[in-house]
Amino acid sequence: MREGDVRDVKSQRVRRTLVFAAAIAVAFVGVAPVSVAQPAESDALTQFRALNAQAAQLNDDFLKANEDKAARQADIDKANADLAAANKAKADAQTTEDQFRDQVDRLSQAAFHGARFDKLSALLTGTSAEDFLARSTALDVLSTDNNKALKEMAGAVDTAVKAERDATDAGRRATEARDAAQQLAQDIAAKRKDLDAQIQQLKSQLGKLSPADLALLKGTEDTTIYMPGSGAAGKAVTMALGRRGDTYSLGGSRPPVFDCSGLTMWAYAQAGVKIPRTSREQFTIGKPVSKADLQPGDLLFYGRSASSIHHVAMYIGNNMIVHASDYGIPVLSAPIEKGGKDFFGAKRIVG
Repeated sequence: MREGDVRDVKSQRVRRTLVFAAAIAVAFVGVAPVSVAQPAESDALTQFRALNAQAAQLNDDFLKANEDKAARQADIDKANADLAAANKAKADAQTTEDQFRDQVDRLSQAAFHGARFDKLSALLTGTSAEDFLARSTALDVLSTDNNKALKEMAGAVDTAVKAERDATDAGRRATEARDAAQQLAQDIAAKRKDLDAQIQQLKSQLGKLSPADLALLKGTEDTTIYMPGSGAAGKAVTMALGRRGDTYSLGGSRPPVFDCSGLTMWAYAQAGVKIPRTSREQFTIGKPVSKADLQPGDLLFYGRSASSIHHVAMYIGNNMIVHASDYGIPVLSAPIEKGGKDFFGAKRIVG
């Protein structure tokens, strides 16, 4: 065989080896669906997406109000505990004050009537040196005892005054927290009513979607096996991907029912990382990252401003996300552009 033929054979073997290796890699981790041009949305689908975004914001408002109410209840509990502690401190101080008041009153009365408790009086009234020493010793003991009584009573009075102030402050805080909780209870009822009405609109609009709309809304099913890496972010991705196919429902935050922020919160919780409940609150934590620097586990947020964020998805690599996206659509992984047209920003939660 000529030298050129040998080179050609080697070259073919190398190419076959590379193709085989690539095939193994694809079989192991899968390939994300190739993005293709999507048909234009119908007016019905556009309206459905808008209603879904509004419902998500109402859901965040409702969840936040519930969190605030729980926080106010915690304030009430603490204020009541502080009030009980202040009242006990006040009662103990008054008991101590009463214990020493008689002695102090007797001392004051004796002093008022001319009684003298110094060593000069002992010397002048003593009948002998021994008598003087005995009187001096007794006066020392009496003086020490009287000083202690005065100190104890003064301290008890100060403690009682402070306890009274603390009790007043705790009572005020408890009242304010109760008032806030009552107002929040009314707000929650109103928000629940608005959310229920929005869900009914969503259901109605979902029924108006054509099969083509539904197919466009759901997209191509992705069953790719992803290898997100180790660490908390990687585990969160793995946990979120494991919920593909679960039901989407506003307020859902545990298997088998999730909304968008419920999924991301739950997934990170399984990785030992606690993050807030709502998408708007989740945007307030973590380190900002650009789309070009996304890593698996990063959270992507959608909305026109920080206060109008209505959706959150988790980046899983290869230009893909996993999310609980829309009413009527299960948890799924999809190309990043499926998160929404109003991408607002991304955050790295750990690392």
